Amino acid sequence: MTALYRSALPQLDGSFFLTDGGIETSLIFNDGLDLPHFAAIALLERPEGEAALRSYFGAYAAIAARFGTGLILEAATWRASADWGARLGWRPEKLVAANRAAVRILEDIRAEYPVMCVVISGCVGPRGDGYQASELMSVVQAMRYHQAQIDTFAATAADMVSAITMNYVDEAIGVSLAARAAGMPAAISFTVETDGRLPTGQPLGEAIAEADRATDAYPAYYMVNCAHPEHFNDVLREPWAARIRGLRANASRKSHAELNQSPELDTGDAAELGVQYAALRQRALPALNVMGGCCGTDHRHVERIAAACTPLFRLAA
Repeated sequence: MTALYRSALPQLDGSFFLTDGGIETSLIFNDGLDLPHFAAIALLERPEGEAALRSYFGAYAAIAARFGTGLILEAATWRASADWGARLGWRPEKLVAANRAAVRILEDIRAEYPVMCVVISGCVGPRGDGYQASELMSVVQAMRYHQAQIDTFAATAADMVSAITMNYVDEAIGVSLAARAAGMPAAISFTVETDGRLPTGQPLGEAIAEADRATDAYPAYYMVNCAHPEHFNDVLREPWAARIRGLRANASRKSHAELNQSPELDTGDAAELGVQYAALRQRALPALNVMGGCCGTDHRHVERIAAACTPLFRLAA
């Protein structure tokens, strides 16, 4: 139970790191698994659940090994904070144990690839809905809410925490401050609507700048997730765009509202998505080096992203 990279995240050197796709949509639509409250962590209650998670993450490790990239493994803990645990009917001690178990699964996968650089991240999700900025917390409230889960990760082999699908800036700041208090490096990933703005209407660049001001630029880097590249391609501007190292895009061009209402999974065009990632790296996001997917994406999309983007990093070497 040892964190290997907590004091120096290897992805900060600019080399290519893959991460996984849309874990919840993959498990539900591809594997036919029921995830109450869209919580992948709930699989740990079932006899076959741990095997399903190991198989899911193992597919991405195999892709990273094949393309010779690094890998960031995100624990299946996006909905494993206090309120979501309560919705699952879990007592606090059970939730702590589940967060720890989710990290141990990733430790085992890392051990299978001793020559590959594998970073383990404790995934932190929003307290509320991932698509809507509802029941907003203050910075202090957000810090207090997320501190327990982040402290749990600090006692495991997790190298960092990633706040995924942050849809308003105060919660992102609260997570950052909680991570700092726990001595954990943090990546903050915002989601945006089809106009490139957060669901609150705040421009992406303003959210990044505000979070940096409030935390003395504590986040190691920022990401964008749960949006299609076409939703934010036109709003990327320097200098704040240089703070974005990670991208986990949706396969679909649909808005969040449309995705919520859709009875079927929109997997988009995997090859096109790979090309779009490469274009963003070349034209708008020079620091982009952590790439995976979000809703509607799976190992096939990440494989196409790797195929499109690996040559860019080889040329730069």
